[in-house]
Amino acid sequence: MQPRILPRKEHRISRKQISPNVLRTLYRLRDKGFIAYLVGGCVRDLLLERTPKDFDIATNATPNQIKRLFRNCRLVGRRFRLAHLHFQDEILEVSTFRAAAPSDEGDMDEPGPENRPVRHLKDSDGMVLRDNVFGTPEEDALRRDFTINALVYNIADFSVIDYSTGLSDLHGGLIRPIGDPYERFTEDPVRMLRAVRFAATHNFAIEPATWESLCELSSTISRASPARLYEEILKLFLLGAAQSVFSLLEISGLLTALFPMLSQWLSRSSHLRAIVFGNLECLDRLCQSGAPPSPSLFFAAFFGPSLEEAVSERQRDGIPRQQALDAVCAASLQEIRKTVSIPGPVGTQLRNILAMQPSMHRRPPRRPSVMVNRPEFADALAYLRLTAESRRESQDVLKWWEAFLAGTPPSMDSAPPTNTASAKRRRKRRRRHRPATPISM
Repeated sequence: MQPRILPRKEHRISRKQISPNVLRTLYRLRDKGFIAYLVGGCVRDLLLERTPKDFDIATNATPNQIKRLFRNCRLVGRRFRLAHLHFQDEILEVSTFRAAAPSDEGDMDEPGPENRPVRHLKDSDGMVLRDNVFGTPEEDALRRDFTINALVYNIADFSVIDYSTGLSDLHGGLIRPIGDPYERFTEDPVRMLRAVRFAATHNFAIEPATWESLCELSSTISRASPARLYEEILKLFLLGAAQSVFSLLEISGLLTALFPMLSQWLSRSSHLRAIVFGNLECLDRLCQSGAPPSPSLFFAAFFGPSLEEAVSERQRDGIPRQQALDAVCAASLQEIRKTVSIPGPVGTQLRNILAMQPSMHRRPPRRPSVMVNRPEFADALAYLRLTAESRRESQDVLKWWEAFLAGTPPSMDSAPPTNTASAKRRRKRRRRHRPATPISM
């Protein structure tokens, strides 16, 4: 199909919305005779009048040609060579146009227009393992995941080019893959998570045939790299739409494939689901206020209720709480890491957040000034706050801590102190010596 071109006067993208470093990069590529486009999600967001998180640039210059043009360039990537331009305040990613299908030509580092390297490799199930095939601007656009991400902004004449149905789908609020959805999700299962993310964060609908394929292939998400899935999970839940993401993951079957233990726990009752759902609502408010939670706080909100229940069960069997918590966290994280590779420091911080809760609930807390200086205190307090908000519990405990941090801690009801410096010492009772009974003669 012929590309649809919107001239400058028919769209709302302004160069004032684009980073100065990005503009300088685009201009230099253009001035050296190369094609230079803004591509992907940044064009989508600019058309929606949203602020892009980052800017991606695509060009017909090869990685080595880009490196020769920019002294601040570093080439990265094994699946596909990319150029990273290092500026003082940001790093820009510049990619060479990629082909939609492998070529039968020879392997060359510097391909010409008639000779492309064969570096497009799939496994036996059709998942792409390596993709280093250079192509044309149209091929590059049509190999992207969704139509709304295939729009490009041409710095040469400031036009927007649509090689598929991106503009109409953007206007209609529709998530649609480029090509057959079953094949596209098989090539890269992570695209299923991206479909969920775009639908949730942009309040779009997933096209019916796409949704059907997504549900059918949801179990294959575990074929993706656990390290890559960790990054995608953070993108899913830390953009202010965690509740919508959770619902879509649950309905599609992706939640069961990603976190089978959590899914099994949630299926026991609607009350348990409501607890996690309430925690995610609090996280969404944090994101929307401009203070997104840390990964450890997110995982505590997500897995904490189920972990705490398992700890309580072990305590009823006579196991001390800290010992029970250590065992439960170790076993649960080992199981989760089979699909999502949570880093060790994040897992440790998650355990520490839960370990601090009994001390924070003590009436009154012991040595609160020392607790405040612990590295996990901020996240532990945030976890206490979201628990208080979502479950309507521990409101007085939260108020005490907030007042303490403000410098005016209120008094709290507490049991009579024992063995403390403020407790009065009991006087030792003197034994009375009874007078000796006279012995009668």
